[in-house]
Amino acid sequence: AADSQSSTAPATADQSDSDKSLNVSNWPLYVDVDENDESIRPSVVAFTAATGIKVAYTEDVSDNNVFFGKVRNQLAAGQDTGRDIMVLTDWMAAKMIRLGWVQKLDKANIPNVEAHLRAALKTPSWDPTRDYSAPWQSGFGGIAYNGAVTKPVMTIDELFTRPDLKGKVTCLSEMRDTMGLVLLSMGKDPAVFNQGDFDAAIEKIQKAVDSGQIRKFTGNEYAPDLAKGNIAACVAWSGDVIQLQAKNDKIKYVIPEAGAMLWSDNMQVPKAAKHQKNAEAWINYYYDPKVAAQVAAYVNYICPVDGAQEEAAKIDPDLASNSLIFPDAATLAKAYIFAGLDEATEKSCQDAYAKVMGG
Repeated sequence: AADSQSSTAPATADQSDSDKSLNVSNWPLYVDVDENDESIRPSVVAFTAATGIKVAYTEDVSDNNVFFGKVRNQLAAGQDTGRDIMVLTDWMAAKMIRLGWVQKLDKANIPNVEAHLRAALKTPSWDPTRDYSAPWQSGFGGIAYNGAVTKPVMTIDELFTRPDLKGKVTCLSEMRDTMGLVLLSMGKDPAVFNQGDFDAAIEKIQKAVDSGQIRKFTGNEYAPDLAKGNIAACVAWSGDVIQLQAKNDKIKYVIPEAGAMLWSDNMQVPKAAKHQKNAEAWINYYYDPKVAAQVAAYVNYICPVDGAQEEAAKIDPDLASNSLIFPDAATLAKAYIFAGLDEATEKSCQDAYAKVMGG
């Protein structure tokens, strides 16, 4: 009986008014830090000064599935995970919504999101009115190449077939980025593909694996190999590449003609969290364009906040003119968000992708 009670129990009474604290779980290197003391995060310090809310900021998300493993039992039992905000990639954020494990946000407390969230991110298929999520940062999945060792690589077809690249290509182990780009290269929309499209895309990758074109599938550990020229070209994330470009101007990033993938890592409030109102104060604060610009200057991913570009220009004109951090409308028009999948489809897609990766 205890179980049935807990699963239907209402969301925990919010203690925000009496307890001015907040627990945030985020990815590493994903907020501004002080140049002289990395334990100080200036925007977090300023948030506490502005609101009186003390923040325990933990960088304990390094992989969506691993993090899911940490919180699933408590969330399934309707228990507080000790976290008021967790930051998860689109597909995992979608899964949290599907399972009913996140709280609906009170829009009255986050007016800055309504006012400043980039149009391209407002209506993802898995949370079409953004009732349960707000993007923290976004990024592109596209192609990167090292111009010191290869001529430009502009399409997935070139990446998968050009003889001079053989054995010097990597793809991302994150299914949605690699598969999304391959679907686009076949003229399909990653937001609305069918099983036949998916199978054909898997076959296309399998061919490039069998021919020895693709060396391996990686997380973001491809970056040092690309910088050294061990890898000539790869499927890559925009933020990693910007960080490499700061030290090596031969590293180039390409939004393929057929289109790029656009993903977000999203702030969500878990079920049974005790400080939802404090969490909403945090979300609202980071959607102030001035604060968003401060974060963008450090993390180099796509800033999801309109108006931040103008603020960034005051900090650093080069930052404001970087189209991978502040993409223009034409670039965003070529960016696609991967479909939210139901559980069965997700499993069959993941299994097929694991197999093609050699898993």
